Amino acid sequence: MNELSRRLGRLSPSATLVMSQKSAELKARGVDVINLSVGEPDFNTPDHIKAAAIKAVEDNWSRYSPVAGYPALREAICAKLKNENGLDFTPSQISVSNGAKQSVCNVVMALVNPGDEVIIPAPYWVSYPEMVKLAGGEPVIVPAGIEQDFKITPEQLEAAITPRTRALILCSPSNPTGSVYSKEELAGLARVLEAHEDVFVIADEIYEHINYVGRHESIAQFAPIRERVVIINGVSKAYAMTGWRIGFIAAAEWIVKGCNKLQGQYTSGPCSVSQKAAEAAYVGSQACVEEMRQAFERRRDLIVRLAGAIPGLEVNNPQGAFYLFPKCSAYFGKRYGDRVIHDSMDLALYLLEEGHVATVGGAAFGSPECFRMSYATSDENIVEAMRRIAEALAKLED
Repeated sequence: MNELSRRLGRLSPSATLVMSQKSAELKARGVDVINLSVGEPDFNTPDHIKAAAIKAVEDNWSRYSPVAGYPALREAICAKLKNENGLDFTPSQISVSNGAKQSVCNVVMALVNPGDEVIIPAPYWVSYPEMVKLAGGEPVIVPAGIEQDFKITPEQLEAAITPRTRALILCSPSNPTGSVYSKEELAGLARVLEAHEDVFVIADEIYEHINYVGRHESIAQFAPIRERVVIINGVSKAYAMTGWRIGFIAAAEWIVKGCNKLQGQYTSGPCSVSQKAAEAAYVGSQACVEEMRQAFERRRDLIVRLAGAIPGLEVNNPQGAFYLFPKCSAYFGKRYGDRVIHDSMDLALYLLEEGHVATVGGAAFGSPECFRMSYATSDENIVEAMRRIAEALAKLED
């Protein structure tokens, strides 16, 4: 009988990958599509990191690595956390995995029991609720609209916590909104969590270095909840290393041991060569990180200005990552010929098929009134994409 497990039946396909696939199909037919759907830096991995990988191949770093990652890489991560974040960790509190995505999933699977609730602020990254469902948990969605810069308040967090709450997943800088929690805002959330000793924080900080407000603030800095914070990070975004698949967790040793036990059964340690490249990323010059950050900030300013000039789109000024998440509900109910725009997914499909720009509808991120655009592309592509979007939207009528 051709029937998949009920576990898979609870999951939804990744909307970002679906839109990327549709974009690729149009491109294969010869259509000039500008893809703003995928969150991936358009830069190449810096040369000194590539050189370290080449040397690793030549030096025969080709065997199985320890499940938690090579000691030298874990030591480099500890040094990074100390130097950049003022946080003290030992290598036994670090577990390296096949990308930050696996790191998040490892933690969820290690901490969440069937029936446990996990608080997820919306807008959220598409995979968070699905990972919770995979663990048998229940996602509890807390909405934060554009009027509050897509960030939840301490009062909202307090109201969402129940005796069944196991964790909060917090992403700052945020995918899909680019919003960044300030130290004061994090302190407010930490005060709430301090009173709930059974609630953990899964702090996804993968966009840490792509911020436009100065120093990154981690919720792990607050001593009363420090032992209940699990930091998720990696090299994908800051060092343009998405395909190398290296992420890590930094957490209490008992949590790390649990994640290592899990990882040891279904992937073992991550790629040996990628680990040596990641080590070079952390211990080498950080000039490349700042160079890319400046380019993203310039692009942020460009796309905010151009999108803000399009009638019917409401935009904020994201302070990190490389996404814009405009509110587009002013177009709901409008039509182009026989085509009616009911929601942001309809709008995203319309922009792809009529304007040849790939975006992602906001329903997948828990905010159906918005859609996501990645500006991890050239200035020229941003200008042309915004021109196409403005032209396509202008065709919609009541």
